[in-house]
Amino acid sequence: QVQLVESGGGLVQAGGSLRLSCASSGRTYAMGWFRQAPGKEREFVAAIRWSGGSTYFADSVKGRFAISRDYAKRTVYLQMNSLRPEDTAVYYCNAGVGPIWVGVPGEHWGQGTQVTVSS
Repeated sequence: QVQLVESGGGLVQAGGSLRLSCASSGRTYAMGWFRQAPGKEREFVAAIRWSGGSTYFADSVKGRFAISRDYAKRTVYLQMNSLRPEDTAVYYCNAGVGPIWVGVPGEHWGQGTQVTVSS
């Protein structure tokens, strides 16, 4: 069983930046983040393929978020810039054997971390 441990998150003003990290205990095909705001459906945010490093983003975060990986540390980073109040949500690290960027999450989840953007 792959364990995912998240860190980062917190409270930031609109226009600010935050970085999330997710460390994995094992190798998977892809890793990334989903988020869920109160009263809303969970949605895909960003993902990266371990092999090759291709990245994928939801339209709502393109140009503002970046995702990267440290292969040796088995850690993925989500750099969130120009944050907006509508980015407020619990962000969940996710990993699996398939293309999670199509919106179908993998089988492994992190514990979730709160990101709050104040206006």
